[in-house]
Amino acid sequence: MNRWIYLLLFTIIFSNVYSQEKWRGNTTPTYSELITHLKEISISHSEVELYNMGPSDYGLPIYLCIVNGAKDSTNTFKKAREETTILFNNAIHPGEPDGINACLIWLEELLNNNKSIKNLPVVAFIPAYNIGGMLNRSSNSRANQNGPNEYGFRGNAQNLDLNRDFIKMDAVNSFTFAKIFHALDPDVFVDNHVSNGADYQYVLTYISSLRERLAPNLNSIINDNLLPNLTNAIKENHKIDLFPYVDLKGKTPNEGIVSFNDLPRYAMGYGSLFHSISFTVETHMLKPFPIRVEATLAFMKELINWTSLNKSSIEKSRDKARRFAIESPYLKYNYINSYKKDSILFKGYEHSFPIHKITGLSRLMYDTNKPYTKYVPFYNSSVANDSVQLPKFYYITAQEKDVVERLLANKVKMIKMLRDTVMNLGVYKVVDFAASKKPYEGHYKLKNVKVQRDKELIQLKKGDWMVNSNQDAALFIHSVLQPELEDAYLSWNFFDSYLQQKEYFSSYVFIDKIEEILNNDFKLKKEYELKKKEDAAFASSEWDQLYFIYKRSAYFEKSYNRLPIFYLDF
Repeated sequence: MNRWIYLLLFTIIFSNVYSQEKWRGNTTPTYSELITHLKEISISHSEVELYNMGPSDYGLPIYLCIVNGAKDSTNTFKKAREETTILFNNAIHPGEPDGINACLIWLEELLNNNKSIKNLPVVAFIPAYNIGGMLNRSSNSRANQNGPNEYGFRGNAQNLDLNRDFIKMDAVNSFTFAKIFHALDPDVFVDNHVSNGADYQYVLTYISSLRERLAPNLNSIINDNLLPNLTNAIKENHKIDLFPYVDLKGKTPNEGIVSFNDLPRYAMGYGSLFHSISFTVETHMLKPFPIRVEATLAFMKELINWTSLNKSSIEKSRDKARRFAIESPYLKYNYINSYKKDSILFKGYEHSFPIHKITGLSRLMYDTNKPYTKYVPFYNSSVANDSVQLPKFYYITAQEKDVVERLLANKVKMIKMLRDTVMNLGVYKVVDFAASKKPYEGHYKLKNVKVQRDKELIQLKKGDWMVNSNQDAALFIHSVLQPELEDAYLSWNFFDSYLQQKEYFSSYVFIDKIEEILNNDFKLKKEYELKKKEDAAFASSEWDQLYFIYKRSAYFEKSYNRLPIFYLDF
């Protein structure tokens, strides 16, 4: 009997050691291998819980792995929301699988080394988010990447980039992600990636939220506490340099590095809307896959350790950030780099522009045999070009089911109107916009939106919705409902039907009405006569004259360019 016990123990130990070594090689698991492996671990270890959280684009489920939960879903998610929790997201771009392997190694090291799990925060990770892309497996879709042997594809089953989908939520994955995110309410959130772009010495870079977009207390804990400590710990314990994401101002790092604008469409920007301390980890595409995995693992370990040591500060900072968002009378938007130049010590490679023998044109070439360490320009400050005054309440008409569905998915508290009522409300009238000439993630996105705000008596119906912005989701609510903002629902074409006029007039009939209209509206008559006097083209066009009067008359449709969202200020 003892012999069989020893054999079983040996098999388990050998399997775990082999598994770790496998994940440290040039191989990343398939979806099936990954989930099978995690199911086996969750069965063998009570500290590890694996939950089917909902469907993906491909129909297969998106799983969530939780360490240090409460051993059942109800209590585990309650514990996650009430205590300190960190969430890692993997394979949103399945061609960038470093996070998958890092999470597997971290989990197995934790379990095999008998480390105390109860002292950890609640650690959760999505093993594979973009399942459709993960199943589209090959060895060549990432032309510039150094390993692994096989990997997934960037787009999902609908060919959407899921890291642009957190607001518009075209993919079913995004609804499942929202379910995961709000079930946990993570204090710290990390989205794992592999970079494109310039060549340099760093294996590991990161993106954090724009300082100017963060609540002051979150800005402080991230930039004055977390990042300096994390950088030092990764350097001391893992001999790895952590550096800001190398987003270039020009063609090479010598021309400068700029801060990345974390709009809400991105995972990190989405997390920031709910005051999670959010990061995107970017390992470098040209470094070998095993080295990239170790760097991702180092970031993961040290971030978990920092979170463990700063639980109280994190919770307090998030609470203050929630209050800040609720109490702020204005919301700044349309952030651009200020181009206020600082400098940063950078480890790069010398570059040149030799003539390519085939194209006959100059090409950029980095020489890895000529490393350098020098200061380069660092544009690490941003400025908001615009701001908008925020209302206390929004009213959304019942027919806007797509909008309501997304608000509810993000745990926005809403009250359904129980009876018809008339209220004097603010209205948004779109007076100008530009539309993309090419599709972007399935949309001809609107930009440069200009809105006129008026007050009107609005007939609200039973079944319409009221949203009080005095709630934890305030920043999300304003970001999607304020029409000028970059990732507002308007910009993603949710309200395009209201931007088209539905009724017109027949000139030969309407011309008989204009005398009556003008005689009953002295102001309009004065405007009309002045325009006819000053504008020769207008004076010579029957249609222009009639439309001028029609548009300002009671016959013109009130719904044209008026959004089905209303607001109330107190």
